[in-house]
Amino acid sequence: MRPGPDRARHLISLTDLSGEDLTELVERGCAVSAGAATSAGLRGRVVGVYFTRTSTRTRTAFSAAALRLGAGLISYGPGDLQVNTGETLHDTGRVLARMLDVLVIRTAGPPEEMAALAAQNRMPVINAMSADEHPTQALADLTTLRLRFGAITGLRVLYVGEGNNTAAALALALARFPGAELHLRTPPGYGLTERVTRQAKEYGGLVTERHDMDALPGEVDVVYTTRWQTTGTTKPDPHWRDTFAPFHVGQKLMDRYPDAFFMHDLPAHRGEEVAAEVLDGPRSIAFDQAENKMHSATAVLEWAVGA
Repeated sequence: MRPGPDRARHLISLTDLSGEDLTELVERGCAVSAGAATSAGLRGRVVGVYFTRTSTRTRTAFSAAALRLGAGLISYGPGDLQVNTGETLHDTGRVLARMLDVLVIRTAGPPEEMAALAAQNRMPVINAMSADEHPTQALADLTTLRLRFGAITGLRVLYVGEGNNTAAALALALARFPGAELHLRTPPGYGLTERVTRQAKEYGGLVTERHDMDALPGEVDVVYTTRWQTTGTTKPDPHWRDTFAPFHVGQKLMDRYPDAFFMHDLPAHRGEEVAAEVLDGPRSIAFDQAENKMHSATAVLEWAVGA
């Protein structure tokens, strides 16, 4: 086990990244996607992957990236650690930091849980999704946009659906790029939190939000949606599907923007948040987006250990 740096590079929120860090991670993800050689910086190191919720893309992306970078891998499921028998997250983090070089974690809990694991300064902790934010999803999204359009500056994105952790991360990410616009259309009662909206505005980005499908922007480069039932959550309103129904992305909406591409963080439920003809259509880049999770994960792991 190598001794850690004076201050471990945690990625719990996109607000942990400087603008330079964010750009560096996106550019590195693009380079890896294009076939650039990866470093050997993780050879001989051990990456822990602790997921308390289901995952296909993110867990596979970080696992594959770690292995491709030469790291060893230990995976933990929701019932594997002693936190289930009462050990504190602080103590768990202190122990794991003496055995692991990086911890990638997904929960459905608040960011304070990850902050407790990150209270030590030996082992970087990477947020692979929490209840309030999905930072590595946003990095994959930015990488996808950069690869498709050549630049992120000035891009216009229409996001339709719940203002969940994916939407929060997208707002915090796009707000860093001059001229980029994010227009959210979220169901009533399911919008962005005040904290995210405030932080995005402090970054200087243009982030607008309405709770209906009226007054849509004139032109956009991307239409983005996500599943209506966010992983690991439930909705208290038994009639929530009626509230979400107007926020379906169908061919009619895509026809309004004939030059726009379609993005989805997956998994998708065809017939609910998106029509099959949109998700599987020629303008969908959702599966490129999924692949870019692995390229972004490579960049994040290298960055975390300073490789």
